[in-house]
Amino acid sequence: MRVALQNFTGGEIAPTLCARYDLARYRNSLACLENMLPGLHGDVARRPGMRFLAELAGPSVLLPFSFSADAGQNFLLVFGERRLQIADADGLVPGLAPIATPYAAEDLHGLSHAQVGDVVYLAHPKHPLSKVVRRDAAQAGGHPFAWSFEKVTLNATLAPPQGLAASFSGTAGSFTLRYKVAAVDSEGRQSLPSAAVALPQGRHPSDWVQGNSVSLTWNAVAGAAEYNVYREEAGYYGFIGVARGTSFSDQNYEADTADTPRENWDPFAGGNNPAVVAFHQQRMVLAATPRAPQAFYMSRSGDFENFRKSRPLQDDDPVEYQIASGAMDAITWVASFGDLLLGTSGSEYKATGGDGAAITANSVSITAQSYWGSAGLAPIIIGNSILHVQRHGSRVRDLFYSLEKDGYAGNDLSILAPHLFEGHSLRQWAYQQSPGSTIWAVRDDGLLLALTYMKEHEIWGWSRHITDGRVWSVASVPGEGGDALFVVAEREAGGGRRWFLERLADAWPDGEDVAEAFFVDCGLTVRQEPGRHTVGGLAHLEGRKLAVLADGSPVEGCVVENGRIRLPYPARVVQAGLPYVAALSPLPLEADMQNGSSLGRRRAYGRCAMRLYRSVGGKYGPTREELHDLPFVPEAWGAACAPFSGDVEFFPGGTPDAAASLWIVQDRPLPFRLLALMLDADFAEQ
Repeated sequence: MRVALQNFTGGEIAPTLCARYDLARYRNSLACLENMLPGLHGDVARRPGMRFLAELAGPSVLLPFSFSADAGQNFLLVFGERRLQIADADGLVPGLAPIATPYAAEDLHGLSHAQVGDVVYLAHPKHPLSKVVRRDAAQAGGHPFAWSFEKVTLNATLAPPQGLAASFSGTAGSFTLRYKVAAVDSEGRQSLPSAAVALPQGRHPSDWVQGNSVSLTWNAVAGAAEYNVYREEAGYYGFIGVARGTSFSDQNYEADTADTPRENWDPFAGGNNPAVVAFHQQRMVLAATPRAPQAFYMSRSGDFENFRKSRPLQDDDPVEYQIASGAMDAITWVASFGDLLLGTSGSEYKATGGDGAAITANSVSITAQSYWGSAGLAPIIIGNSILHVQRHGSRVRDLFYSLEKDGYAGNDLSILAPHLFEGHSLRQWAYQQSPGSTIWAVRDDGLLLALTYMKEHEIWGWSRHITDGRVWSVASVPGEGGDALFVVAEREAGGGRRWFLERLADAWPDGEDVAEAFFVDCGLTVRQEPGRHTVGGLAHLEGRKLAVLADGSPVEGCVVENGRIRLPYPARVVQAGLPYVAALSPLPLEADMQNGSSLGRRRAYGRCAMRLYRSVGGKYGPTREELHDLPFVPEAWGAACAPFSGDVEFFPGGTPDAAASLWIVQDRPLPFRLLALMLDADFAEQ
């Protein structure tokens, strides 16, 4: 039987599915996909290596700071033990001292963050709401931005006016008039009102006659652009006018009791710190406090740090809502996705205003969308879908609007690869939109997983990415020509554990010389003219045996001594770093045959072929331990290896067996991209 496998978008699936050839995705899936990424066109390619950027003081977590499509405006917030550093595409920004923070190492993966403009807000249940602020810093020869870590002080506005005085003009009466004044800054933020001033011998406004008025004066407030004036009516202080200066004359204006002075309200006082922060409809959303884990709160509209209320409530007042689910389901994430979506430990909800309108203090509607439950990992929005991690952190699901349901539906994206999640949880993930539409997820044991996902084409497939050490954190920010992915990796070097900031290298582009291919981890590209036998700058990998590509040809046996390696020939362009192995193995060839199913029958592979694209070398064999080299020979010793595109025939070998398999491996620092496999299998009669 000759079979062509030309679509690998299903990624790696569980060993328990090796007999389920009835599944539609069986032919698109693999038994193993390690350090290789499924492409959106069905091919599979070795993942790029990781470039060393900087050494860190200890375990660290990355958070993105994405300001615009301009790569120079995007940074990484590198949180370590009670410290914050700023990094860009080249590593830690020079000249910026670490900034003190209150977060211990065990707090870092629990940080919830949300960015608006130049501010990243940070929520953690053990710490008050805080923010990282970037400001312009016009320093000659210095960095153009200044960074600070600040505790958020809610309801911090102008001081209320003092010294309010009033006098009534006209015939005195027995009715007591009362007034308040509030200061307003240039951005429209209003202070608390002044103390009320009372006129006990005034007249009710309905009894005023010509010549009656009230004159008000008060002391100026620093920073005030104008003042709002209020008069008591039926127990409320209603708005009657605006003063540009520090005086106002009430000419019997109607008091609007639907517009009243603000009152202080801080639901997070006394250590009731929110665990989740997000933004929705020009409001900051905070949720999951220790005293109200099922409640969420929304700031005043357009004023993110203001939770002051009016009486009666206005549409732009802050919102408070407690989800009544019948169980203690703490809110674990919040996302703005057209509607406000909320994940709890037991369910997923949609929050809207009345009839789908904007949420207001007087109009909130909550409806459950699913009952899977969510872990505390912030969701990822991709196109028209939102991906979240199911309760206990061992499943990944997507949510999307379903016209048939008139609500949100979703799928379990890990249903075919449970072996990658069982017994583990995901502690951080990031989306790299371009190239490849890939979600990178860090497992609790430091394994890096990747999900190639494009819902409109029904593409989703998992792969595992093993590196020498453990991955602690991952983040993605827009870069030049695509999204740049960064990791924090713990590795052994120099006789101890060390933590490194690294960046996933760009995909090796068509037309570029093989000398520029980067397929090493924690590595560097060293350019030297003229070519030299020694390569320096590798002190971070002291004592380690490296994989080296020198002028496009692999070199073996190089060990770092005193920060340097020695090559057997002089080279100008050197890629040097830790080796990693890329491997794939297709699922067993199974089918319904004329004389019954192929399951359980002994089989052997005959003449097979693989279609490659711009690849150099590689290995194949019946097991991972029994491998044979694909031919690749440079024209001269030390010369670059020419990439090959086309079909390569091979005989896998091995003895006939019901569990016969095939392995394809690339363990040298060279590119490998597989477009299709043509397999010729002979089956025994029984």
